[in-house]
Amino acid sequence: MPPLYSPDPQTGEFLVWDEAVGGRHSRPPAFAGGGGGLNSTVDDYHAYFRMLLNHGVHEGWRILSRPAVELMTTNRLTPAQLTARETMARDNVHISFGQGQHGGWGFGMAVRTYRGDYAPVGQFGWDGGSGTSTYADPVNGITGILLTQVGASTPDSMQLMHDFWTTVYQSIDDGHSR
Repeated sequence: MPPLYSPDPQTGEFLVWDEAVGGRHSRPPAFAGGGGGLNSTVDDYHAYFRMLLNHGVHEGWRILSRPAVELMTTNRLTPAQLTARETMARDNVHISFGQGQHGGWGFGMAVRTYRGDYAPVGQFGWDGGSGTSTYADPVNGITGILLTQVGASTPDSMQLMHDFWTTVYQSIDDGHSR
């Protein structure tokens, strides 16, 4: 995995956050937890989201039950939790235009519960703090994956994610992506 870069808040100079040799990703984690440093390939990540779009089936094999996928991709937050999440998004300007800020939370991912931009209700996925953004859209049948080497620590890196998704949705013509 290439190094991840993050700007120094004082100087703006980009610094390596995780060295390739001896860094936290140079060996398997002690405990493999979602969001806890798991590594994969873009092809595997894409296959995972396509499987979720296909209600738990990948290449003809049932991987997850349909009810499990529905639980994962349906909002599980209470009204009070949704209010707290909305406040957090509004008060953190540099992340407030992230895709995951438009609604609720399923099991392990954001779930869009209202339309705030191009993406329809039902879109699910996540913007990662290490510069990743991946969503699946069951309405349009698309998956988008953005992997960068710049952490989501600046407004510019979050704007890049917003621009990526704007471009994805602007490329849809009559329900088909190009």
